[in-house]
Amino acid sequence: MVKIYTKTGDAAGLLRARGAAGETSLFGGQRLSKSNLRIEAYGTVDELNAVLGVVRATKPDPQIDLLLEQIQQHLFVIGAELASPQGSVRGISPTGDDEVQHVEQAIDQFEQQLPELQQFILPGGVPVAANLHLARCVCRRAERSVVELAEEQQTNVPQAVLVYINRLGDLLFVMAREANRLAGSGDVPWNHGE
Repeated sequence: MVKIYTKTGDAAGLLRARGAAGETSLFGGQRLSKSNLRIEAYGTVDELNAVLGVVRATKPDPQIDLLLEQIQQHLFVIGAELASPQGSVRGISPTGDDEVQHVEQAIDQFEQQLPELQQFILPGGVPVAANLHLARCVCRRAERSVVELAEEQQTNVPQAVLVYINRLGDLLFVMAREANRLAGSGDVPWNHGE
């Protein structure tokens, strides 16, 4: 049985006053401060995964739901890759071109069904779409964290992870538009302050 609590990160509150912080373990056992950029990056990917769980709880169209489940499964892989100083974990197939192409194909498929954008749109619409827009924003924050981590010296972040997260933000945008289209509500236009 795996315990939920390990007690290994409890030092944060006790040591904060002395200038130290709590730590957590990466794959391989290396310990890092919970404020480390690597922890922020995979923590934000985990947050994105949780937001996608919220989207799925709102009962999206079955095609969207199936795709979201596949994305959630792969975000666990990305979390593992980011939690590994080597950028990969033995026994887990790494993010590669196939995963990126899967996301790109989904974008293309949704865009064929959507009207061409003529103006900026507001995040919103039906609950599924609004939550997909929220997921898109969390995805972009995860992307910024992963890019910052990749730019850090001596940090191994697979290029395919960067590309996947970038494309995923685009996919979440078109999925939100598709959720509104399926609900018959359409996009929420930005009125330019008029």
